[in-house]
Formats: sequence, C-alpha cells, structure tokens
Amino acid sequence: MRETSKKFHSFWRVLFWYFLFISKAYCQLPSLSQAELQWLGERIFQNECAGQFECLTSWNPGERFPSMGIGHFIWYQQGQAEPFEETFPKVLALFNERGIVLPKWLSGGRNADAPWQNRNQFNAQLQSYRMRELRQILASTKPVQVEFISRRLYTSINEIIKQFPIEQQQATEDKILYLANSHTPLGLYTLMDYLHFKGSGLDPGERYQRKGWGLLQVLQQVQQATLTVENFVAAAEYVLERRVMNAPPNREEHRWLPGWKKRLQTYLPDNSAQ
Repeated sequence: MRETSKKFHSFWRVLFWYFLFISKAYCQLPSLSQAELQWLGERIFQNECAGQFECLTSWNPGERFPSMGIGHFIWYQQGQAEPFEETFPKVLALFNERGIVLPKWLSGGRNADAPWQNRNQFNAQLQSYRMRELRQILASTKPVQVEFISRRLYTSINEIIKQFPIEQQQATEDKILYLANSHTPLGLYTLMDYLHFKGSGLDPGERYQRKGWGLLQVLQQVQQATLTVENFVAAAEYVLERRVMNAPPNREEHRWLPGWKKRLQTYLPDNSAQ
C-alpha cells in the first residue's frame, strides 16, 4: 500500500512539471500547482461520476458506448462510428507511455476496442474479474487521466484560435487568457472541463445540422462580450440548447440538458464547491 501511495504521488509530481512546461508552449495559458491539479481531477471525477468508484466503468442509458475513468472517456467497439470523439484508447496509449503495466486485454492502447456488444452484456459483467481489475487501474491512475484531459486543452487551443478570422485571433487569444486567469483555478477549469465534456468543436463530424457544440462554438458565441466565467456559462447554455434542438429526435437529448446545465454551474465562483 505504501508503494502504491508513493507511486501515486510521483504521478502528481510528474504531471505538475509537465503542466508547467506545456503551459509555456501553448497560448501562454497559466500553470496550476500540484494541489490545484488534484482539485481539478477530483472536480471532473465528481462531474462525471459523483466521485463513485463503481462509476469508473459505466454505460449510460440511451448511449451506444461505454465510458471509462474519471473523465468518462468514450470507448467504441471495432468499426463503430459515432458523432463523438473516441478518447479511451488514447488514454490507454498514455498509460503505456507512462510505463503503467496493463493486462493483455487492454494492451492494444490506441488500437484497443471495447469488448462488449451492448449495454446488457456490459452490465452483466460489471462484477467480473476484468471489470474489477479495470476499475482498480482507473482509480490508481487519476493523475495520468488528468494529464490527458489537460493535454487536450493545451494541444488544441491554438488550433481553435486559428478558426477565427486572422484579424480576430489576437483578441480571441487575449479573451481566452483573461478567462484562464479568472478566479484561479476556476477559469482554467472552465476551459478544460468544457473541452473535455463537449469537445473542441474542431471535428466536422461532431455536428448536428452543421452546427457544433464544442469549445470553439462557445467562444464564437461569446465573441462580442468580455469572456467572463458568467458569459462563458451563458454562451455554453445557448450552444447546448441548440445542440438538443438540432439533434436527431430518436436520441432524446433533452433528457440530458438539465444535467449539462448543472455541470456548467460548477464553473461559477459561488457554485464551485458544490
């Protein structure tokens, strides 16, 4: 147990130095302390799983795929095509990169496919040896999952800025930096969680009726206003309401909208401890 705890704290130290380095390379986003990184990981785990261990392996009603880890990373079966970015194989690849030993059935990394055919089969195996083993791995690698989530923001933010007309790009970067430095660490958490939660908005496949719902679309929506946390939340609510309105009726996405809006409220200073 002591060795596991030592390794866990070592992961957090590595993540802190990675975060400090990469924050200087991309859009000059601020870096976070080790304690703030841990808070961010627990906040996202709370958002996705209400902090529940069993929720580290989930298949939500109405979805066609399982979700894994503190960030509910999406995992598809072989050949499955959906309008959402698959992320769990990339998390497994980062585990391999960080030297985390995985069982053979997960060792495919970026090429690993979800082994369950449907939600019923998944739920029937929730207490199987493999599933319990997977939850233990996911519980012990929270820092690496936070690293993956942070990487997504830092490596996509410049590309997001490039989607704006060239004459607006510096102003857009300034707005992002203003938000990122607001109510530390809430501003950076707002950007990081929303991108993780609803994507970058860069993938043309993530569209309903040619309208996206990612971080890019929220930033476009708030382009004429100061990028405060409050204005970000209002713009995100509008973008998500539009997504639900444009979604195929059989997806019944209106059932998720209240939960999405509740998550947005955690970005606000008065609600961040909830």
